[in-house]
Amino acid sequence: MKLENAHIETIKELKSAILSSRYRLAVLANSEMLGLYFTVGKLISTKVKEEKWGSKVLENLSADLQNELPGLRGFSASNIKKMRIFYESWSLYFTIGSSVTNQFQNTSNGLISISSLITNEFENDFNKVSFTHHFEILSKTNSIEHYVFYIQKIASEFWSVSTLQYHLKSNLFENQGSIANNFIKTISENDLRSKALLAFKDEYLLDFINIEDPEEENERFIENEIVRNIKKFLLSLGTDFAFIANQYRFILDENEYFVDLLFYNRRMQCLVAFDLKSGKFKPEYLGKMNFYLSALDEMVKLPHENSSIGVILCKEKNNKVVEFSFRDFNKSMGVSTYKTANELPDEYKGLLPNEKILKKLMD
Repeated sequence: MKLENAHIETIKELKSAILSSRYRLAVLANSEMLGLYFTVGKLISTKVKEEKWGSKVLENLSADLQNELPGLRGFSASNIKKMRIFYESWSLYFTIGSSVTNQFQNTSNGLISISSLITNEFENDFNKVSFTHHFEILSKTNSIEHYVFYIQKIASEFWSVSTLQYHLKSNLFENQGSIANNFIKTISENDLRSKALLAFKDEYLLDFINIEDPEEENERFIENEIVRNIKKFLLSLGTDFAFIANQYRFILDENEYFVDLLFYNRRMQCLVAFDLKSGKFKPEYLGKMNFYLSALDEMVKLPHENSSIGVILCKEKNNKVVEFSFRDFNKSMGVSTYKTANELPDEYKGLLPNEKILKKLMD
């Protein structure tokens, strides 16, 4: 029996060593590739500025490279343009030597930071992120703060490209930590309060919900669509949330009560209740949520867990009304809004008639 256990432990150690080695090799390979693309981007950027290279030149360059190196992948004219953008976006923060290989002999990272804004930790994260991820960020954002935020998220949470695209579309950088809340008053522990602030957003993008007829939009419809697309809703919530149930039932004094959506957050170690509202926020919604949270803490919460948190997820809200409504409540709550797939972006609102006018015109 002892020999068998020793054998199992040996296998575990070997597996761990092999996987760790593969991961380090993958990071090194990705770092080398980013250094190469940065170098190519620098060359192309210089040629475009000094010799006025255009799209046709890049197409010819790509074709000639294919002739010189048959089977070469990743150097189409469009990708070479992306390398130029990659270089021009990061040239203020990174530099590289005369050759990628020589540069790697002098440092463990693919690129050398030349900016005090870039930490060693961020350099490591930068080199873990694929070029496809990098370009997706560069094409959708325009500030170093955005770049750093999303790169750190990708490196720490192992986002796929599709996950990154979703969070870019939902403006995670702007929305995370901006939820209207009473956490300062109701959560005394600083670390837990910080986690709670980062766990929730001011607005959630529910682009998997398509409401063709606005009159159909009600709490039950939204709830059913969320449950039907629970994986997508968990993506909108972010990491560390686990779904428990919808219409979570508890009985108090022989009466039944139901929480619309109940989750558990591993990082905060607490239950999280969502109450769905298809209209504008009303102050009385907080009284109902406060009651739900009291019941969850008394009847469902385990001894080692933190107090439950509630979120009112509604169509619209006035932050001043929300702020006044929070007064005199002792349970941790926040108010967020949601946006569905059928809603026009803000820049297009007002350019087209609304649903009611369109309906009248069609009739």
